[in-house]
Amino acid sequence: MVSILILTKNEESNIERCIESVSWSDDIVVFDSFSDDRTVELAEKLGARVIQRKFDNWSAHQNWGVENIKYKHPWVYYTDADETCDDTLRNELLVLEETSENFSAFQVRRKDYFMGRWLKRSQIYPTWITRVFRPEKIRYERLVNPVAVVDGETGFLQGHITHYPFSHGVGHWFDRHNKYSDMEAQDLLEEVTEEFHFFELFSRDAAVKRRALKTLAYRMPGRPLLMFGYLYFFRLGLLDGLPGFRYSIMRSMYEYMIDLKVAEHRFKVKNKEAL
Repeated sequence: MVSILILTKNEESNIERCIESVSWSDDIVVFDSFSDDRTVELAEKLGARVIQRKFDNWSAHQNWGVENIKYKHPWVYYTDADETCDDTLRNELLVLEETSENFSAFQVRRKDYFMGRWLKRSQIYPTWITRVFRPEKIRYERLVNPVAVVDGETGFLQGHITHYPFSHGVGHWFDRHNKYSDMEAQDLLEEVTEEFHFFELFSRDAAVKRRALKTLAYRMPGRPLLMFGYLYFFRLGLLDGLPGFRYSIMRSMYEYMIDLKVAEHRFKVKNKEAL
């Protein structure tokens, strides 16, 4: 069997659906950041055990979860509350102990939905993310959108995570990404000073490849417009209909928020040095 780790913060609208999709596991852990809605009540009602910790940043929070929570099984499947596990992934996880020899982690693909439509193209599918792992073999880096660093071999599963990132509404998405952009700006100020290695763009390790793409993108002018063009035209997000168009605009707005905060920081530093 596999233990389940669910990160939550005020997820009463999603937690039941999420837990029901992994109800085949006998060890479901809800790692809650002191929700003030009915998240904890609903989770416990469905048989999950709840562990709470104040959220500081993504990598620190996830590292604490894998290092300090005692899991019943050697393998952990990590999911957010606004995600569900499809049947194919469930079947793979149920036999993981028999098929996981020589692996420390597994990557899974995710399907993102917006206004009832799968953003197959504008959300850069397929993106492989590390979600199944042995806790002692993984750690996370970066303040937001953390990168999983695995000690050992990483395999691939064919099932999917189904993601509903707008389950709390578009306003919540903007509120959350406004906070994310603060952390992204901090990471950007550090990462653009790192040496860029072109060969990492072709790495088989999704985390290395993604980091290289971000480092390259952060060095390019006009990133918000480039992001829209990349998602809507190059990735054919236009085939995702109106949801694809709207999502591509929102992503470009998010990149602009990051750029503005980086520019603001550099302006303050420059003025401070001038004084």
